[in-house]
Parts: sequence; structure tokens; C-alpha cells
Amino acid sequence: MRTQLLMSALKRSASTAAGSFASASSGPERKVAILGAAGGIGQPLSLLMKLNPLVSSLALYDIAGTPGVAADVSHINTRSEVKGYVGEEQLGEALEGSALIIIPAGVPRKPGMTRDDLFNINAGIVKSLCIAISKYAPNALVNMISNPVNSTVPIAAEVFNKAGTYDEKKLFGVTTLDVVRAKSFYAGKAKVAVEEVNVPVVGGHAGITILPLFSQATPKANLPDEEIKALTKRTQDGGTEVVEAKAGKGSATLSMAYAGAIFADACLKGLNGVPDVVECSYVQSSIIPDLPFFSSKVKLGKNGVEEVLDLGPLSDFEQQGLESLKAELKSSIEKGIKFADAN
Repeated sequence: MRTQLLMSALKRSASTAAGSFASASSGPERKVAILGAAGGIGQPLSLLMKLNPLVSSLALYDIAGTPGVAADVSHINTRSEVKGYVGEEQLGEALEGSALIIIPAGVPRKPGMTRDDLFNINAGIVKSLCIAISKYAPNALVNMISNPVNSTVPIAAEVFNKAGTYDEKKLFGVTTLDVVRAKSFYAGKAKVAVEEVNVPVVGGHAGITILPLFSQATPKANLPDEEIKALTKRTQDGGTEVVEAKAGKGSATLSMAYAGAIFADACLKGLNGVPDVVECSYVQSSIIPDLPFFSSKVKLGKNGVEEVLDLGPLSDFEQQGLESLKAELKSSIEKGIKFADAN
């Protein structure tokens, strides 16, 4: 369904008919800001958000390079107006009036790096951006892509809480790439059409904290236990697979941009009152005791999170995976909170 949406957007963008975007342009005005728009994820994400007819204004921010990205993307004949912003002095203007802020800013993973290796650099970047968000766009939905998401979302929550602007319904860790991978890998093994596949992925967004629930996958396929275990492992190691394949020249930028665009579209639909919009996301949650942040299916609405949905029935293998991830995820959450409190 989500794939079809983006494909239809692509088709619409190719049309030059005067009425092509009539229905879209009559919708609500929605400004979207992308922080880190000139980076490896930011550039393709900017392109995909320019194709989304729900976006009326697109603000592209980075420490360098955004005038060129904005000029390039602005030539695409779709609804949104595009502006580029460079440097800290222009950050406030980029943020003001935003309904949705997407943060892919930070350094990418390189061979041999774990998400924790990224922490010291990206944690500081995320904190400074969130301080600005609390000042200039305190009511916006925030989609966190910057890794390690298991820690950067708690950092953002602490920053917003200190500023008095925290709304747990409006902060999301984007784990959609885990879902995208799980769908693709499952479809290949189950020999089913990938566009019909749905696989919830819960937990966190790094290594063993990523827990795809293949027992709940649809269409149903009776895959052997060995294949389920292999699919789980591949989903957990998907980022490493891409880093190694790119041989030191990048990480999962294109698939992450696609996943980011899918989740952003869901958020915009929720804001616009579209019913029954459900995606997996890493949010403040009470589903698992001692884990204040957890990824599960979330119903999106006009104020962000409308409802955090239960995990549903788990297989024995998935229950073991849930128990195994708890310690690592708790440590990552505490690491983020500690950083925010100490800096």
C-alpha cells in the first residue's frame, strides 16, 4: 500500500496537466523541515518529500550544501515550495511553522562501526538541533532518523522535557527501514508479492534489539524455523550488509530515505485526519516494564501518537528474542538520558 502511494506520487509528478494537483493543493498547508538535507540520506529524502502532495512547503537545512540541493529539488513540478537554509544562524527560520521535522543529520556508519560508535558525534548534533526545535517549532512532530536511534530519541525527549515543550505523542524514532527489510526478505522466502506483505517489527533499531514478528506476517507462509531464524538475523544485520557491500563508501542511504518518506507520509496522513494509519515506531511506551522507549505498532492521528498498540501473540522464538533485547535496549536508553543530563 505504501509502495503504491509513492509510485502514484511519481506518476503524478510526471504529469504537466493543470489539474494534476488540484485535490492536493486544496489540502491543509503542511510545512516539512529536513535537518541534514544535504547528506547521503537527506538528499534522496528531500526528493521523495518533494514528490509528496501533502507537503506544501519544504525547508531543507544543513551546515553546508543546501542551497544547491534546494535549487535542484525546487525544479520538480510538484506542489511544495522549497527553500534551502545553511548554518546555525538560519536554523530558526528553517524550523518556524513546521508541522513535521525529519532529522537524518549526523555521520553515517562505516565498516567496523557499530551504532554506539556513532554516539559521541551524533548525540551532540541531535541535542543542539532539538534545543532549536524546542525554541522555534515546539509543536511539530519530530521524526528521528539519526543513529543510534535507541539513544537519540531519549536524548530528544530529555531536551524537550528540560525546555518544557515535551509531548510524548510527537516524538518518533523512525524504525521503518527494519519493517521495509523484513517485508522484502520475507516476500523473497515466502514467494509472495512483496506489496501485499506486512511484518511488524518491534523493540529498537540496532542489532538484536530489532525483533521482526514473522509469526504475525501476512500473507501467512509456513516457513521452517531455520528460515525464520535466518530472516530475523538478516533483518537485524541489514544495515551492516549494506555498509559492507558499499566497501567503506557509504551506508544504507537510499533505502533509509525511502523508509523515512514512508513514515513521514503516514505522519502527515495522521495529522490530516486520515483514519486507521498504523506504522511501527520507536516511541515513549509502557508496553515493556523498565523500557520507557520501545518500538511497536502505533496508531497515528491529528496529535501524533493516538495509540500505542500491544505486541500481540509471540512465538517462542520471538519471546526469547524479546527477553534477549531488553538489557541492551535499556542500556542504550539510559546512555541517551545520561548524555542529555550531563551536557
